[in-house]
Amino acid sequence: MLKKLFTALLTMLLLTSALSTICARAADIPLGPGDVLKIAVFGNPDLSLETKVSEAGSITFPLIGHVDVGGLSASDAEKKISGLLIGGKFLRTAQVNILVTELQSQQVSILGQVLHPGRYPINGTRTVTDMLAVAGGVGPDGGDTATIVRTRNGKTKKQVINLVDMIHSADMTANLDLINGDMVYVDRAPKFYIYGQVQHPGGYRLERNMNVTQALSIGGGLTPRGTERGLRVKRLDANGKTETFSVKTDDELRSDDVVYVQESLF
Repeated sequence: MLKKLFTALLTMLLLTSALSTICARAADIPLGPGDVLKIAVFGNPDLSLETKVSEAGSITFPLIGHVDVGGLSASDAEKKISGLLIGGKFLRTAQVNILVTELQSQQVSILGQVLHPGRYPINGTRTVTDMLAVAGGVGPDGGDTATIVRTRNGKTKKQVINLVDMIHSADMTANLDLINGDMVYVDRAPKFYIYGQVQHPGGYRLERNMNVTQALSIGGGLTPRGTERGLRVKRLDANGKTETFSVKTDDELRSDDVVYVQESLF
C-alpha cells in the first residue's frame, strides 16, 4: 500500500516537473523530416500554408518553390524564406512567421514500466522526469531505477539512475538532459517468491530491505500447518547456480529469492 502511494506521489512530482518546463519554445530546434509547419507572411494571406517537411528536409512554398529547411531552426527558416521572396522580387518586404505544429523529427523513446511506452516528440532539451511524465509516469510494476541510453559526440553511453533516491534527496543531479535519439527504460521492480505453508503463495514485489518476516506477512501469514522453523531460501549465486540454505526471520531477502515454508511436524 505504501509503495503504491509513493508511486502515485512520484508520478505527481514527475508531472509537476514536466509542466514547469513544457512550455519552452521550439524556435531553436532543428527542423527535420515529418515536422509540420504552419507558415504565414504578414499582409499576404494568399501565401499562408501548412506543410510537412519531406524526407529530404525540404518544403514547397508558393512563388519560390523548393526550399531546403532541414537542419535549420524555425527562425532561420523564416529568414531564408523571407530572403527568397525579396530576392526573387516577389515582395518588397516579407515578414515570415513559422509555427511548428507537430515536431516529429526530434523524438525520445520512453520504454519499460511506464504507463504509456513509446516515442515522444521533444521540444528542445528535456529532462528524464519531464519525459517520464509525458509517458504517464512509472507504472505499478515499475522499479526504483531507470536506465538512460544517450549518444553524445558519436559515443553511446548507458547510465542507471535511482528515481526514488533522487526524489527523496531532492538532488536532481541525476535528472539528465535528453535530446533527440535518447532512450529511457524504466526497470521492472524486483520480486521474491514464497510457497509452501503460507496462505497466499506466489510472487510479490520485493521492497527495499525486506526481511523474511515481512515476506511471510505479504504472503498472508502461515497456514495452521505452517511453521517458522526450518525456513529455507533458494537463491542464484554469482555463477547462476541455485543454492538452498536455511534462513532466520530477520534475514534480508534478495531479488528472485524463493522462500519455502515447511509443514510443522507437531
